[in-house]
Amino acid sequence: MTDQPTPATASRSPMIAMLLPWILIAHFLWNLLTPAHEYPMRTEQVLTMTFDAMMLAGLIGLRQAMPKLMFSIALVAGIGLFALRLTSDAGWWTGHFVYFLPPR
Repeated sequence: MTDQPTPATASRSPMIAMLLPWILIAHFLWNLLTPAHEYPMRTEQVLTMTFDAMMLAGLIGLRQAMPKLMFSIALVAGIGLFALRLTSDAGWWTGHFVYFLPPR
């Protein structure tokens, strides 16, 4: 009887608990190291901020199913995604640390 998963752990996949932190970390590094070249539409900006917030909430919800160090690094990366938006006006719109227009 003790072999059966409880309802709380039956729906949690270890694959998601390992993939979600890596996605957050990779997304943060991409936005930090890659320059943006154009402003997105307002709907895209709000949508990416919503996705980032939902991934951060999912990370906090799955914190027991992942290693503590990975959780800590991914938490800093998730908060860093929002911190990048506070660096400048271009950062607010693009979510990237650097923004410039390439020469034509």
